[in-house]
Amino acid sequence: MIEIVKGGVRLHLFIQPNAAKNEVIGPHDKELKIKIAAPPVESRANEELVEFLSELLSVPKRNIHVVRGETGRHKTVEVQGLTWEAAQKLIAPPGPMADPAESTRTKAKTRK
Repeated sequence: MIEIVKGGVRLHLFIQPNAAKNEVIGPHDKELKIKIAAPPVESRANEELVEFLSELLSVPKRNIHVVRGETGRHKTVEVQGLTWEAAQKLIAPPGPMADPAESTRTKAKTRK
């Protein structure tokens, strides 16, 4: 799903175009599944994917490149200037369970 490369990370993605909205779904067969609202016509889905990742990861669009899978659902995207830890936030579940240390503190407080 996520590899460290020189200067950033490489994401292995499974894209579902024509979705109701842009959203990260989670792990899917060793890839990260992302729904994109744009249709897969004239690179619109790729452009929207880059824009979505840019906003989600707080990285300039110029630092995001589709390096494999321009015309398919299985894509490899390199994001320059992004750490592995920051990329991991894409696949972490939302809410307090995303941080195991926070989860432990929460459980400890509720047992008292």
